[in-house]
Amino acid sequence: MPAGGRSRRGFRRFAVPATIFAMLLGATLYVLRPGGTAGEAASGVPEHGSGSFATADAAGKAVGHGRIRRYEVQVERGAGISAGEAAHEIEAILADPRGWTADGRDGFQLVASGRSDFVVKIATPDTVDDICGAAGLHTHGEVNCDVGPTVVVNLKRWLLGSPEFPGPIAGYRALIINHEVGHRIGHGHEGCPGAGRPAPVMMQQIDGLHGCKANAWPYDSAGRYVQGPSVQ
Repeated sequence: MPAGGRSRRGFRRFAVPATIFAMLLGATLYVLRPGGTAGEAASGVPEHGSGSFATADAAGKAVGHGRIRRYEVQVERGAGISAGEAAHEIEAILADPRGWTADGRDGFQLVASGRSDFVVKIATPDTVDDICGAAGLHTHGEVNCDVGPTVVVNLKRWLLGSPEFPGPIAGYRALIINHEVGHRIGHGHEGCPGAGRPAPVMMQQIDGLHGCKANAWPYDSAGRYVQGPSVQ
């Protein structure tokens, strides 16, 4: 789901069974699916947590070039996942050669303390609702949001993914992180560049692929930016 100065971004607000596209100043609701399933209800993903967060005791080297953005990863206590493991997974996404460092002007560094440019929080559905609701966003226990300098990731989506995105859960997590960080470094939304081509990571793929193929990375394996037409 950044710091001031980024462009406004669209979000999809859902009400079962329909979804409604809207705009909100200063925050983004990133819809991953229009509702839960009976399988999710029995998945064992906790709906409630403590409301407090543990910062991953994990730090890494700076990757990329140019401006290095420092970030922390926090996991809600009671979520049942390791903050350190989540941090290293996010670190690997941002360091991947298909990621934003391929632009030659942006870099990232995982930190455990001190100054940070943004925070990624993984929280239980009820806590996501509380955090996002305080900004006027209605997540209904199902989706992520992006508020101020914080990306709030719904634990349900982190663990279960979404049928809207085919492929392994690791790819889906990469799409979430790459899309949101893309906004932080100045990228706006893009559309499908053509039928059968990879969808740009800055495309709102959850809103339909429009003939493109799902894709979680801003650059391809040859180092070419996966670009589509600008979408206002």
